Amino acid sequence: MDSLLRPTRPDSDHTHRLLDRAAAGDAVAACELLARHRPAMVAFVGLHLDPRLAGRLDPSDVVQEAQADIARRLDDFLHRRPMPFHLWAKKTAYERLLDARRRHLGRARRAVGREERLPDQSSLLLARPLLDDGPTPSQAAEAREFEEQVMQAVAALPESDREILLMRHADRLPFGEIGFMLGIESTAARKRFGRALIRLRNSLADAGLLGGKR
Repeated sequence: MDSLLRPTRPDSDHTHRLLDRAAAGDAVAACELLARHRPAMVAFVGLHLDPRLAGRLDPSDVVQEAQADIARRLDDFLHRRPMPFHLWAKKTAYERLLDARRRHLGRARRAVGREERLPDQSSLLLARPLLDDGPTPSQAAEAREFEEQVMQAVAALPESDREILLMRHADRLPFGEIGFMLGIESTAARKRFGRALIRLRNSLADAGLLGGKR
C-alpha cells in the first residue's frame, strides 16, 4: 500500500527498539531517540519557515526548543504511545515553529503586513507536480525567470493553502498525518488539500505556466 494512502506511517524498527529501551529507563536510548529524529525535524522546520524570518530564526533553534519539550513529556508519551514517535516529534516541532512565528512577527505585524511575502524555493516543491519540465539548467536566464513566475503564483495563495500543499507535495505526508498536524480530521485535510490544489492550478494557469489550461 502506498505510504501516502496510509492514515499514519509506523515508526521504524530501530525507533521502536529505542522507545522500548527508553521506557525501561535507559537514558542513553532517550538521547539516541532525539538525535535520530533531529535531522528530519530540522528539515521540516526549514521547509515551513516563513521567508520573512529566515534571517533571524534558525531552524535548529526551533528544533532545540521542540526537543526540550519532547524530553519533558517523554515519560508520558512512552506510557501511552498514542501515535508514532516520528509524527509526535514533527508535530511538536511544528507547534514550536508556529509559536516562533507569532513571537517574531506579532509585535511588528503592521509593518510586516505591508511587506510582500517573499517567495522561496519551497514554492517550486509544492507546484512541481502540476508543472511540465521547465527550462533546462543550461538555459539559466529562462530557468530563473520560470522559477520566479512559479514563486509569485504560489505567493498569491493563502498561507493555509501553501502549508497543506507543502505537507502533501514536499513533506509527502499521508492525509491522516496532515490532519494531525493541522488539528483536523483526515477527511477534512483531504478536502482542504483538494481546494488548495484547485486554487494553485488556477494561479499557475493565470501566470501562463500551464499552457492556459485550468
